[in-house]
Amino acid sequence: MPGQAAGPWPISLFSIFLLLTYCGVRAFASDADILLQFRDTLNTSTGETPELPGWGEGASPCKGIVPLWQGVICNLNGTVLGLQLENMHLTGTLRLDILTGVSSIRSLSFANNNLTGPLPDVSIFGALKMLYLDHNQFIGQIPAELFANMRSLKKVYLSYNEFSGPIPSSLTVPPTLLEIGLDHNQFEGQIPEFKQDSLWEVDLSYNKLEGSIPALFSKFNATKFEGNKDLCGTPLAKLCNSSSVPSPVDSPSSSSESTNKALVALLIVVSICLVISLIVICIILPKRRQRDNQNHEQRQAFIAPLPPAPSRKHDTTYTGAIEQPRSSAASSGKRARRDEPGKLSFIREDGQRFELEDLLRASAELLGSGDLWASYKAALFDGPSLVVKKLKEKHGIGREDFQEHMWRLGRLSHPNLLPIVAYIHKKEEKMILTEYVPKGSLAHMLHSQGKNLPPLDWATRLKIVKGVARGLAYLYEELPMLTVAHGHLKTPNVLLTDTFEPLLNDYALIPVMSSSVASKVMVAYKSPECALRGKPSNKSDVWSLGIMILEILTGKFPDYLHHGRSSTDMASWVKLVVREECATDVFDSRMGVTKNVKGEMDKLLKIGLGCCEVNLDKRWDLHHALSRIEELKEEGSEDGHSHSSFSADDEQYFSGTN
Repeated sequence: MPGQAAGPWPISLFSIFLLLTYCGVRAFASDADILLQFRDTLNTSTGETPELPGWGEGASPCKGIVPLWQGVICNLNGTVLGLQLENMHLTGTLRLDILTGVSSIRSLSFANNNLTGPLPDVSIFGALKMLYLDHNQFIGQIPAELFANMRSLKKVYLSYNEFSGPIPSSLTVPPTLLEIGLDHNQFEGQIPEFKQDSLWEVDLSYNKLEGSIPALFSKFNATKFEGNKDLCGTPLAKLCNSSSVPSPVDSPSSSSESTNKALVALLIVVSICLVISLIVICIILPKRRQRDNQNHEQRQAFIAPLPPAPSRKHDTTYTGAIEQPRSSAASSGKRARRDEPGKLSFIREDGQRFELEDLLRASAELLGSGDLWASYKAALFDGPSLVVKKLKEKHGIGREDFQEHMWRLGRLSHPNLLPIVAYIHKKEEKMILTEYVPKGSLAHMLHSQGKNLPPLDWATRLKIVKGVARGLAYLYEELPMLTVAHGHLKTPNVLLTDTFEPLLNDYALIPVMSSSVASKVMVAYKSPECALRGKPSNKSDVWSLGIMILEILTGKFPDYLHHGRSSTDMASWVKLVVREECATDVFDSRMGVTKNVKGEMDKLLKIGLGCCEVNLDKRWDLHHALSRIEELKEEGSEDGHSHSSFSADDEQYFSGTN
C-alpha cells in the first residue's frame, strides 16, 4: 500500500537530522570547552579534580605556539597539538572519547599516574603520532585491530602497566612507527612479525612472551627482551629449537574481512549522502574558521646557515649581522617568502620576547664550532645576549617531533639547568637559543692556563659537583621516557654563574638527532658499555658524572675528550696512583689540599670511581651517588680521623680490574 511505503523515511530523516545537529554542535564547540569537559572527568588520589593552572572558562589554551594552559601542547597556528598531563596522581578511568572534538590532536601523554581500567579506544584519533600511557595501572587485553587505522603512529609507550593477552597484531601496520615500549606488563604469546625498518627503539622485557624473536629485532640489545623465559633467538643467547619457531598462520581477522567488506559495500550507498552533509558541517566550516585565524599569522622568516668561522686565528668576532637566506628578498631586506617554514618559536613564558628581525640584525660573535654545534653569541640591541646554536647534523627527526621534544625541554625548570629560550626549525636545519652565561664553562675554569683566572678551591668544586648531580637527577625524574636523559655530560657543557652555580647545557639531545650522529659525537656513546654493546644504558650518564668528578679533583683533562674514543684512562690512572698509596698526588694542588678537607676529597674520589665502573652491575646508580655526594662537607674533622677514607674494603675500586 502507498501509505506503508513511505513509513520508514521520516525516521531516517530524523536520524540524519540528529547526527547533523550533533556534529554541528561539536564542530562549533571550541577546543577550550572540550578540554574543560575532559578536565572534569579527571580525578586525583584525593578524589578531587586536578588543579591545572591556566585552565578556565572563556580562555584560549594557546597563543600561537605558546601554551596558556598547563599540559597543553600548541601548534604554530594556535590549535591544540596534544596533552601532556604527567606525574599528576591521576586516578580512575581515562575518558579520551571526549577529546574527539579536538581534531588537531597528535600527541597524548598521561604517563606516571595511577590510571586504571582497560586501554581507552585510542583509534578514534586516526592522526595520532605519540601515545605515552606508561607507568599507570591499566589492565586487560588490547584489541588486536586497535592500531590498524592509525597509520601516522610513531611512538607507543605502554610500559609498567598490567596489560595481558597477546601483543596487538595491528602494531605491525603503522608504516612510520619508530618506538615501542611494552615492557613490564603481562603480555603473552608470540611477538608479531614487525616489518617496519624505521623502528629504532623496542622494549618488550619482563612479560610472558614465548617463541622466536622476529628477525627485525635481532639488532636490538638483549636487555630489551629479558624477563621472558620462553623467548629465544637473536639477540638472546638462548637458541630456538624447531618447536619454538612459529608456523605461518592466517591473520585472526582474515576470516571476518570478507564479511566486513560486504557490510561496508552495503552501507556505502546509504552513507554517501550523510557523508556529504557531514563534510559541509564538520570540515568545510572549521577549515574556514582556521583560515581566518591564519590571516593573523606572524610573518614567516628563517635564519640561514650562520657565518663561517673567521680565518684569522686571533680574531673571533664576526661584526656583520646574521645573514638571511640567499635570495633576492633577503638581500634587499624584503619579507621572506611565505612558504619558508622556519620561524622563531618561544617555549618559555617567563622570558623576554623579541622579534626574529631583532635576531637577524644582531651582531654575531663566534663562541666555538665542534662536532655537534656551531655556536654564536648574538647581542640584541637593547636586550639580552643569547647563544644561537646551529645543529650541524641534518638528518634527524622531523619538525613536529622536534617541536614536541623542545616543548618537553621547555617545561623543565631547575636551578642547575640552562633554560632553552626558543628554537628555529628550517627544513632539516635546527637551531636552539639559550641564555648567554658570561663566566663560561667549567672546562675553561679548570684548564685555562695564563688567563689570570682564580683557581677553584675545594669548597667551590664541591658546590659544582653537587649542583651537577642534582641537575642530572632532576632530568631523570622529569624525562623517564629517555634511556639517557643527558647524554652529553662533560665539563665544557657545564656553565658557571657569577656565584659558581653550575648550569647543565646540551642536555637531552639524543632524541633530536640520528643514531649514527649521536654515536659519533655524544659523550654517552663513549662509555664502556657502548664499546661492548653499541648503545648507551641508563648508567651511561653516571659514567660521565664519574669522569667529571675525577677531572674536577685531579685538574686533568680526560683523554677521550681530546681524541673522541672510548677510554677509561682517567679512572685507570687514578686507581693506579691510589693503589700505590700516592693518593695525595691525585688531587689538583690548586684547590688547597689541607688536612681537614683531605678526608672529604677522598670520599668524593671514591664516589667518582664508583661511578666509573666498567661493569654495569658494579657501577653505582645515580640516586646512590647523589646521596653520597650530598653527605660531603666543605670542611671535614680536624682531629685527623677523617683525613683518609680508603681502606681494604675499597680494593675493588683500585685493583686495576673491572
